[in-house]
Amino acid sequence: MSIKTMINKKSIITLIPKLILVVLLLIIINTQMTESVVLGTLEKGLVFSFLALGIFITFRILDIPDLSVDGTFTLGVAVSVMNAYNGHPIRGIILAVIAGAVAGCVTGLLVTKLRVQPILAGIITMTALYSINLKIMSRPNISLWKKDTLFTYFEGIFGENSKVIVAGGVLLVVSLLLFVFLKTQLGMSLRATGDNEFMVRASSINSDTMKILGFALANALVSLSGAMYAQYSSAGDTNSGTGMLVVGLASIIIGEIFFRKHSILFGILAAIIGATAYRYILAYAMGLGMDSNYTKLFSALIVAIAIAIPVVKGLSIDLYKRYILKNKGGASRC
Repeated sequence: MSIKTMINKKSIITLIPKLILVVLLLIIINTQMTESVVLGTLEKGLVFSFLALGIFITFRILDIPDLSVDGTFTLGVAVSVMNAYNGHPIRGIILAVIAGAVAGCVTGLLVTKLRVQPILAGIITMTALYSINLKIMSRPNISLWKKDTLFTYFEGIFGENSKVIVAGGVLLVVSLLLFVFLKTQLGMSLRATGDNEFMVRASSINSDTMKILGFALANALVSLSGAMYAQYSSAGDTNSGTGMLVVGLASIIIGEIFFRKHSILFGILAAIIGATAYRYILAYAMGLGMDSNYTKLFSALIVAIAIAIPVVKGLSIDLYKRYILKNKGGASRC
């Protein structure tokens, strides 16, 4: 078999899951959803793309699991909804980003300076934020009914499509800023810390500072997602962040089906497209009658299956070599 034939076969095999997912999404959009559901799902996908971008930084760039995500998402909800309730929605978005960055710094300090295990550090921050979020909101949930939000400001300009345009515009600006930052020397130092911490230290770069910066940036984006979601849904709830880490991971894993190249641009695109695709898949499942209480279970199953794929693939190759190729070799010797 020639090298060219092998490359062509490999390319075709890698295209199969992408084509399946594209066809599935097209079927979902065209046959199973009304126009309002399609638009609403797209809006949610754009809002939750900030969450996926934040988890992309810790999970893919720093290669560190950050369990504080559930708490910082709710922190963004709490800060945003309280400011919007008092008539300052834009200030609420800005303060939510700052609050998320501060929470990320706390997790980073626990990991780097106190040498706490990353998973335990995330749990500590998340637990502390639960009480802080309750204190900020003063009650479990708050409604923004008939209150101004970031989205209502633009209804007179963009009409019915104001939510998707505003969410898409903010996402575009944030994605461009993130891309440019990760291409700077500071951003490349952050990426290098995740790739090889020992090499970074040998290059006289403070890896602890880079980790703290990464946690701060990631949680700022997660908090921004919570802030946008609170004003999008015109409500805030102290339990809204439950399971957001798994949701973000599911979004990234789905997005990486489309983009296998390990580059910053493709990583950002994978997070955004994955978050949107995940929302359409979830909307389809709920359209088939799935109880809304099972959405987190659905997310967990996606992540578990995706993580198990390499193991299953390895076992399949091992079985193929051990039995099928062995039998073929035996047959050829006869």
